[in-house]
Amino acid sequence: MFSIPSKRLFSTAAKNYGSQGVKHHVYIRNPETAAKVAEAFVPAGTKDKVIIEAFPGPGILTRALLQLPRERIRKIIVLENAECFLDNLRPLQTVDPRVRVLPWDGYAWSTYRNLEAEGHLLDVEASSWQEPDPALRFIAHLPTSIYGEQLIAQLLRLVPDRGWLFRYGRVPMNYIMHEFVWERISADTSNIDKLRNRCKLSVIAEAVASFREVLPSSILQPYEEHFWPPSIAAAEGRSKKNRQNRNMVTITVDPLLEQTIEKGLLDKWDYCLRKLFVLKSNPLNRAISHLAPGASTLLTMLADGSLPGHHSVDTSKPVREMDVQDWAALVQAFHSWPFAPDDLLITDSFSREDRL
Repeated sequence: MFSIPSKRLFSTAAKNYGSQGVKHHVYIRNPETAAKVAEAFVPAGTKDKVIIEAFPGPGILTRALLQLPRERIRKIIVLENAECFLDNLRPLQTVDPRVRVLPWDGYAWSTYRNLEAEGHLLDVEASSWQEPDPALRFIAHLPTSIYGEQLIAQLLRLVPDRGWLFRYGRVPMNYIMHEFVWERISADTSNIDKLRNRCKLSVIAEAVASFREVLPSSILQPYEEHFWPPSIAAAEGRSKKNRQNRNMVTITVDPLLEQTIEKGLLDKWDYCLRKLFVLKSNPLNRAISHLAPGASTLLTMLADGSLPGHHSVDTSKPVREMDVQDWAALVQAFHSWPFAPDDLLITDSFSREDRL
């Protein structure tokens, strides 16, 4: 029913790699691998889902999703703005009425506004935040460059205030991503081996969502048997070791029912995380003055546990060893501090170029 793009397609795409905005993108090329990923992302028992799929490339995973039992998926909205792939995606609309291919950039905020403005989500009913299984689901091959990490960071930041697709409920997100990004997302304080990767993204992710690998990473190795292009373009700002690592992982991200980041406080979380992770190896009681002049006065409040609803914080901990509850207490103390700066210019918000 669905013809698989040939090796010639990938050869043709290789000529355009980088010239059409697809450099630093990785796509599943093996149909058998795609079938396993599709089954893991949309498993048995799933019914009547509307899927938004971003960065599908030539659509190997798209085809695998369409070959799942029909009752699982009601509609797939495919977002791909690289011309070199659209000729292999558009025919899917002809053979299956569930598919809508849109030549839009999955990285642009305007894309998601247009989905609503043009009526593509009219048949999606918003679910209560208490409902664990909303109708909508987001799937993406995450770019392997710094922009991929920025994208998932932006989307996670939209959870607490229920922006973006989270207005439709606790929308699950499925990603195929580089192991380097997964190690940063999943770095928690319970595992000393993971602490070296703990960063702002780790804290935000842990505060707003649960996440897990849905397939053993060994199933996706060796890289060249499962993915295209044959090598991953070196991403900006990575160590030589990470540039040489070609391991990919498949994950599911589920927004938490109870959010640690209170509505309206995201900018203050951003500010505190950015200011203090610059000194991530330093203990909090030495780093805290980097928040603002006089911020050391917050230490007593943090240490004695006098903040309502928050535990006491061991202020001798290095910044990167602080857990989510420590950060929640810190941000609350900063929020209630009458001398906190009003100008929180450091931000991860959407850029002027209208990119996520």
